[in-house]
Amino acid sequence: MLRREFNRSAVKAATLAGTALLAPSLWAQGRPPTEGVDYLTLNKPASTEGLPGKIDVVEFFWYSCPHCNTFEPQLEVWLDKLPKNVNFRRMPVMFRPSFEPQQRLYYVIEALGKVPELHKKVFNAIHGEKQTLDTVEQITAWISKQGLDRAKFTELYNSFPVVTKARRASQLQEQYQVDGVPSMGVAGRFFTSGSLAGNMPRVLQVVDHLIAQVAKGGKA
Repeated sequence: MLRREFNRSAVKAATLAGTALLAPSLWAQGRPPTEGVDYLTLNKPASTEGLPGKIDVVEFFWYSCPHCNTFEPQLEVWLDKLPKNVNFRRMPVMFRPSFEPQQRLYYVIEALGKVPELHKKVFNAIHGEKQTLDTVEQITAWISKQGLDRAKFTELYNSFPVVTKARRASQLQEQYQVDGVPSMGVAGRFFTSGSLAGNMPRVLQVVDHLIAQVAKGGKA
């Protein structure tokens, strides 16, 4: 979903567009990823966690994005095969202030060690069960139904570490010049998305290529 499409009236149309994005692309088969076509090289490097011997890979997402919901199962399969030299991070975007509650929701469940249990449940609640989780009140009511303590959630939601992580996610989003989600950044140097590569399976192929090139110490 492109940044300009983020409004409730566009969700249905965006869902259809997302389906088209996931269709196999004949032009994308049988050729190596191309700079300026399948991915972009940043003019100024973005921040990374700087872990020794690790290549930083970031997925930018928004829980209410239908494309991100469709991409999540594909991403999970890809993550199961991720090389040990990759440091993978999820980054919830904030294209406007109303996105912040969902940003903080992700970082609360991360702080609680509940991402494996709850990350997919959030997507399902919004896209499968058609629940609206846009405000802290709606999110808190939903989270309490998942067996988490409401007071503990609220404390973490308003905590300095969670607020700081949400702010840093927004900063990284700007550094990568994210114009839509889902999209991915590699090594603080490269950016790719479905609108660039043609579809999200192709995006994962591009990321694999970029990881291999960075690991070799060469140019993509």
